[in-house]
Amino acid sequence: MILLWVLIIVLAGAAICSIRAIRGPTAPDRIVAIDGITAMMVASLVILGVYYRVSMLLDVALVYALLAFLGTLAISKNLEGRGVES
Repeated sequence: MILLWVLIIVLAGAAICSIRAIRGPTAPDRIVAIDGITAMMVASLVILGVYYRVSMLLDVALVYALLAFLGTLAISKNLEGRGVES
């Protein structure tokens, strides 16, 4: 039962981050908010994997975290003006 409460709290945090992603005054604020959303989605997948005892969700969370990190890195380098190939 405690895992479901933790899941609700994590999803509430994702909702707060989505508000920041929509209303963020600058592009870096939006990038950080989207990165926070992806981190909370990874946490949600891990919590659901533990709750349902399905190890496949942990694998999906790991791949999702890796892709989210690479996407954040590429967007950050693009906003900095250096491009992805540098």
